[in-house]
Amino acid sequence: MFPLLPGSWRGLQFAQGLSPRYDIPPGLYLPHSTVEQYSDMARFLTVLLITMTLATSSSAAYRASMKTIDGVEVAVLADDSRAMEVLIAPSLGMNSYSFTIHGKQVMWAPFTSPANVQGASMYGNPLLWPWANRIDGMSYAFEGRRYSLNPDLGNVRPGPNNTPIHGLLVREKRWKVAKPAADAKSASVTASIDYHAYPELAAQFPFAHVFSITYRLRDGALEIETRIDNKSASAMPVSLGYHPYFKMADTPREQWTVDLPASTRYQLTERLIPSGVTEKNPYPATIALKDTLLDDVFGGLKRDADGFARITVRAGARTLAIEYGPGYEVAVVYAPKGRDFLCVEPMTAITNAFNAAAAGWYKGLPVVAAGASWSAVYRIRPAAF
Repeated sequence: MFPLLPGSWRGLQFAQGLSPRYDIPPGLYLPHSTVEQYSDMARFLTVLLITMTLATSSSAAYRASMKTIDGVEVAVLADDSRAMEVLIAPSLGMNSYSFTIHGKQVMWAPFTSPANVQGASMYGNPLLWPWANRIDGMSYAFEGRRYSLNPDLGNVRPGPNNTPIHGLLVREKRWKVAKPAADAKSASVTASIDYHAYPELAAQFPFAHVFSITYRLRDGALEIETRIDNKSASAMPVSLGYHPYFKMADTPREQWTVDLPASTRYQLTERLIPSGVTEKNPYPATIALKDTLLDDVFGGLKRDADGFARITVRAGARTLAIEYGPGYEVAVVYAPKGRDFLCVEPMTAITNAFNAAAAGWYKGLPVVAAGASWSAVYRIRPAAF
């Protein structure tokens, strides 16, 4: 006769690699054969239960799905352990128009429903491609060739002073969206567009490529990963940007400050185009938005040991770090008068980068070789919301 340990305790001993010694007060006494059969089954069931419990608890924090909100298809990414939720609308330019923590909003938008956009296009996290911010005039140059934009195609926004602005995909609806996925470490969704498959796009930027965006929620941050696969027979330029609109929950902007670790500011013409002259960043390390309006292009970003540059917005105990991975070398910071948002725009190159590089004075325009790929990441990391 042998003492029969409770099944869960004995199974856990075996699962942890411990010796199944009978060193706790005896419980029930059964014949040896019955004990061994019970023990084998207990070990199996307990190990299975532990495995299932660990898998469930480690992955349950993250969720990813597609749902319909007021008739609009939306990708939902959630981190329940941090009460974070991101809403991304493919039909609104693959824009993450909402990012909440404990119900408090990080992204600014002038609507509460994606069905009520009413012509607005700049909110949330708009994509600026195939050029970021403005071009000086209706043409641009690259590698000795000049390309003219055709306003009659209806996809160019002339902008102020005939400076086409924000690229062509801000309102793009034709994204191929993969099934959202979640595991123990993250929740994500990826969408792509075969840019060269659409003649009205290729006419304005004739470089065949596939453009992909992955939104990924993990480790307390929203990560935006961009990949460009050059399918053309020649090199292509990468003047990419995002134009995120931030808010600090319900704290008024006049109470915010911004830590801006940039050493250089580009002087702008009256058309808001970099002139070719740079100067030392004139702002203090911490800028009080109560006293400052911004519409500036910065370079010389200071990077931390992990290779990321961090621009941090503060409102009391709340912080919002916009983390620029390698490849994002320029920050446009926009805080206009009378508005309760701040834009901190990650860009691969300065405004009007094509023409500035062709003029010879700007050396920072990334180029992707024929058949090659380019990718970069930026992150939005809120805290104490």
